[in-house]
Amino acid sequence: MTGTLYGLGVGPGDPELITLKALRLLQSCPVIAYPAPEGGASLARAIAAPHLPEGREEIVIAMPLDAGHGPLEAAYDRAAEAVAGHLDAGRDVAALCEGDPFFYGSFMYLFGRLAHSHHVEVVPGVSSLVAGPAALGAPLASRNDTLLVIPATLPEDALRARIEGVDAVVIIKLGRHLDKVRGLLGDLGLAANAHYIEHATMADQHMAPLAEAGPRAPYFSMVVVHRRGEAW
Repeated sequence: MTGTLYGLGVGPGDPELITLKALRLLQSCPVIAYPAPEGGASLARAIAAPHLPEGREEIVIAMPLDAGHGPLEAAYDRAAEAVAGHLDAGRDVAALCEGDPFFYGSFMYLFGRLAHSHHVEVVPGVSSLVAGPAALGAPLASRNDTLLVIPATLPEDALRARIEGVDAVVIIKLGRHLDKVRGLLGDLGLAANAHYIEHATMADQHMAPLAEAGPRAPYFSMVVVHRRGEAW
């Protein structure tokens, strides 16, 4: 019999936010896989570390520093081949993913390579989309509100066009785009309603009004905005 590949969402950073199902599978699978920058530590593994039994075989999915399309495709090709070898030998594999596997999650690239040939199950996790607003005390949306999740990496005109027609917005992937986002929200009259948070639920979590953030944000950061100021 072949093994099962489990895509485990391990949550946004706080190890206590892993689900009971993900915890059970994490502790029962003989092999774990996780993404990590080349030469760096894996955040997904660090989140799961307090729950990891000893003696597990580990597959590091090394992400190249030049994270262009080609290098990333090659990294996931190699990882899929390594994972498939264990599955074909009858060993279950738990692939760890920060947040949720299918919400901007790296696991989807393994899924796309292996789901047609192997048994794959996805275990959803607590996403930063809900963890950030919870830490901020800023409900996302209510009643008939429309909610937009949008990456700051889009051109300013594209951001403006999408934000103008919605009630609530979560802007992710801020990085060097924070000043662009701050200026745009100011132009749209939404700056006073904008909340900034980075590393939500982690030990170094930081929150501030958007006007006091920056000028550059880490990758794990977001801005939460509601057009009415408060969703209620």
